[in-house]
Amino acid sequence: MTSYTVGSFLRGARCAVGVYSRTLGGRMSRHYCSSGPDVVVERLTGEHEGVTVFGFSRPAAKNAISQNLLKEFEAAINSVQHDRTVRVVLLRSLVPGVFCAGADLKERAKMKSEDVGPFVAKARACISNLEALPMPVIVALDGAALGGGLEMALACDLRVAADNAKLGLVETKLAIIPGAGGTQRLPRVVGAAKAKELIFTAAVLNGKEAEEIGLVNYVAPQNEAGDAAYHRSLELAKKILPNGPVGVKMAKVAISRGMEVDLSTGLSIEEACYAQVIPTKDRIEGLTAFREKRTPKYKGE
Repeated sequence: MTSYTVGSFLRGARCAVGVYSRTLGGRMSRHYCSSGPDVVVERLTGEHEGVTVFGFSRPAAKNAISQNLLKEFEAAINSVQHDRTVRVVLLRSLVPGVFCAGADLKERAKMKSEDVGPFVAKARACISNLEALPMPVIVALDGAALGGGLEMALACDLRVAADNAKLGLVETKLAIIPGAGGTQRLPRVVGAAKAKELIFTAAVLNGKEAEEIGLVNYVAPQNEAGDAAYHRSLELAKKILPNGPVGVKMAKVAISRGMEVDLSTGLSIEEACYAQVIPTKDRIEGLTAFREKRTPKYKGE
């Protein structure tokens, strides 16, 4: 496993808050130091090669979205956007018990009123860039994902939650609304009526309740280490890795864009995406491997 910090690119090398070591049982254990980057990027190796993990790491602030975390998150997204070796991106928290508590309200309270709008717009753009990544993005919710934390999760392709996770868009409790895409993405996931109910009431759901309304794909019983959703997400990523990366990329485009238009236009989008896989080497490799009864070796070409 290769690990580096986005913060090292932005501020010079610092002690990484999320540093990992492998125990005798094969499970990853966490070690924390007093300072470090807000986002740790890991490129996994071995059976999970092709998976890049973004780990949020602001222990004292419960991974609240500050200006610095947003800057590092944006840099992390940019670092994989055009990297063909990255087949799956996985978001997680390196802080036990929480994914992201939402906006950093202590920092927000110090902002001038005229600075709040631009900051929220930047967060909205960053989350949209996450959604637009060409590879599948999975989020592991092993703790609370509230406000902006859930808005991040809604921009991911697949969501996995621990059964004790707490998920909610709670902004109306602060007399505001979700401002980083929540009012638009939540209805597209759970339907308009349910989204209105959740936002109007500032409801907080556990993992099982979130699964029942289709907010998450899977719910996992939390384990002693507090990383059950992360390990379930890795299992999900492992099922994606053997498949043709160009095909997966085009399937994501066809589904995501097709859901925003009428069926006829969606079928045209599907046709355009299919046309892009026809001339690829991977398509020929898939047919050849099928004929030769062997596992295909895709290169994303």
